[in-house]
Amino acid sequence: MKVLFIGGTGLISTAASTLAVQQGMELYLLTRGRQKGVPPEGANVLRGDINDRQGMRELLEGKHFDAVVDWIAFKPEDIERDVELFAGKTDQYIFISTVATYQRPPSYYLFDESAPQHNPGWPYAVDKIACEERLLRAYRETGFPATIVRPSHTYGETAIPFAITSGAHPWTLIDRIRKGKKIIVPGDGTSLWTITHNTDFAKGLVGLLGNSQTIGQAFHITSDEVKTWNQYLAAIGQAAGAKPEAIHMTSACISLFLPEFKAALFGDASNSYVVDNRKIKAFVPGYQATTNFERGIRQSLAYFESHPERQTIDEALDARMDKMIASYENFLASIV
Repeated sequence: MKVLFIGGTGLISTAASTLAVQQGMELYLLTRGRQKGVPPEGANVLRGDINDRQGMRELLEGKHFDAVVDWIAFKPEDIERDVELFAGKTDQYIFISTVATYQRPPSYYLFDESAPQHNPGWPYAVDKIACEERLLRAYRETGFPATIVRPSHTYGETAIPFAITSGAHPWTLIDRIRKGKKIIVPGDGTSLWTITHNTDFAKGLVGLLGNSQTIGQAFHITSDEVKTWNQYLAAIGQAAGAKPEAIHMTSACISLFLPEFKAALFGDASNSYVVDNRKIKAFVPGYQATTNFERGIRQSLAYFESHPERQTIDEALDARMDKMIASYENFLASIV
């Protein structure tokens, strides 16, 4: 099977690239060569800029793929571009969307693929919904072979996921835990959440490649494991060898001090939800997420411990969190 990944060396996509090669697929990765990620051995690298339409037309001349996956489409104009470039060039086009497109706050805790999509408070989710709508219009009007995949909060060994943390400097969370600093947890920490390891997501995604029955359909691919933020923090602390000290704050309060987290908190992390994975299991027989969070987070910490150059701290965010916590505690003390 001949497959093209637009991207393919990012946090979510690296595991899928590796698995596709392991399964004997003829994998091509379209990249500008600026990413830090290393393509897996056996993958073919195409150098190009997906936004350079003329350059892409020349690069794709005479090529046809059984499946194309765009890992880096975020706005409807990206879909417009891909529909133009890949019409007649692929038998299947997979758009990587997100479960964040589902209604927030949810009217029902359990999501399947037919759940309402409405999350106006988070521009990221709004744009992904618009992407899906444009893609499905292309499918309905011209038969463009569209498949939609919606991951949840997904991580791998190079990430340490949590609700309030630094994406660019994940070690900041571990540093705070080991120094005995308080860790900010939204709400009372009991909202339900699903975090999926990228190797588990890869099994579902690669299992969909080349399946013509997926055309016109949407799938989410997540773990079946559901935990609260308190439980996730406890697992991270256990892996780090130190018991975290949590401080619980409302999302509104967190957003006052850390406004960059507001959209993701109200549009995602502060809401409880559970994902129904029966559909992906029906289309990919044998699909099962097998890396529980306790094992996955230990793998992440082992990676960071063996790569001390990755143990960087977001000093600015760390200081702002300290200031926020001190102000919050002073306020609480003043009303007692």
